[in-house]
Amino acid sequence: MRGIDHQQSDMFSYLSPEQRVRKDHPLRAVRAMTDEILNSMSPLFDAMYAEGGRPSIPPEKLLRAQLLQMLYSVRSERLLMEEIDYSILFRWFVGLNLDEVVWDATTFSKNRDRLLEGAVSKEFLAQVVERAREAGLISDEHFSVDGTLMEAWASLKSFQPKEQKATAPPDDPGNPSVDFHGQKRSNDTHESKTDPDAKLARKGPGKEAKLSYSGNLQVENRHGLIVNAEVLEANGRAERDAALVMLEQVPGDGRITVAGDKGFDTAEFVAECRSYQRDTARGAEHCSTGRQRHRFAHHPARQLRHEPKEAQAHRRVLRLAEGHRSVAQAETSWTLQSEMDLHLRGGGV
Repeated sequence: MRGIDHQQSDMFSYLSPEQRVRKDHPLRAVRAMTDEILNSMSPLFDAMYAEGGRPSIPPEKLLRAQLLQMLYSVRSERLLMEEIDYSILFRWFVGLNLDEVVWDATTFSKNRDRLLEGAVSKEFLAQVVERAREAGLISDEHFSVDGTLMEAWASLKSFQPKEQKATAPPDDPGNPSVDFHGQKRSNDTHESKTDPDAKLARKGPGKEAKLSYSGNLQVENRHGLIVNAEVLEANGRAERDAALVMLEQVPGDGRITVAGDKGFDTAEFVAECRSYQRDTARGAEHCSTGRQRHRFAHHPARQLRHEPKEAQAHRRVLRLAEGHRSVAQAETSWTLQSEMDLHLRGGGV
C-alpha cells in the first residue's frame, strides 16, 4: 500500500541537538577542545565588553561559528548564517537550540570586527598551538614558511586614481559602469576607495591582477601543523618580511631550521637571517614571549646561486648553479627549485 504524503508544517520535538549528533562525530573532539580554550579566555572577553547595556552575541558563539566557516569552507558569512539556521549539527556546535533565531549576517559581521580588533582570533590560535606543543605534536626546530595572495573584499571598480578629478554622477550609484580600456593602473597612482590597504597584485606571469593581501603561514615539519600566521600588504616582499617576524616568535633558544621556496631566494633575505642580532628595541617589537633572545645565522646547508663562488667553495656546500638545478630538483622532490635550509642558532637570554 502506498503511503500518504502528509504535509505537516508545525511539529514538536523532544530531542535536543546534543542527542541528534552521533557520539563518534569528529566535531565532538573539536568542540571539547574549543570549549576548554574558550573557558581559559573568559577574562579576556570580560575586558572587551562593558558591564552594562544590551547583551551582544556571546564571543564564544562567534568564535565557534567562525571555526565552522573555516572547517567547512563557507564562502560568506551570509551563507554561514543560512547553514546554521537549518543545520542541526551547526546549531549544536555553535550552542544554539533548535528554536533559537539565528543572527542577522550584518549583526554577526559587526560583532566579529570587535574580536578582530582585540586580536582574539590570534590568541585562540596561540592556545591551540600551545596544547599541541604540550602533547608533543610540534617540533621546535624545523619549520617551513610560505605565502600566498588572498583576494580582498574590494571591487576593481573601487581601484581609482588617488587624485581623481570630479566627474559626472554615475549611472548607477550602487554599481556604476566603469570603462578601464586604455588605462594604465598601478599601486603608485591608484588605490581602492573602499579598502585602501589592498594592493593590486598577481600570482604569476600571465595571471590577472586582483586587489589582494599577502597571507603567510609558518608550518612545523613534524606533523605539518600551522603554528603562526601573518597578513601583510601585498608589496612584493611581504613573504620574506613575514617569515622574519614569525621566526622571531619561535619560543626557545636552540638551533632552528626553516625552508622556503623560490620566493625567498634573495641575497637580502639570507643576509638578514645571517647577520640578525636582536637588540632590546627590536626584540620588544617582534618577540611575542617577551624574552630578549639573540639569534645569529649559522652556515646554510645550501647556498644561493648569486653568491660569490669563493664563498661557496670556502664553506664547501651544495651550489645550485644553473647547470645543476635539474639534478638538485630530481633528488629533492619535496622542495621547489631553490629551497633553502637556513640554520639559525640561538644565543643567550
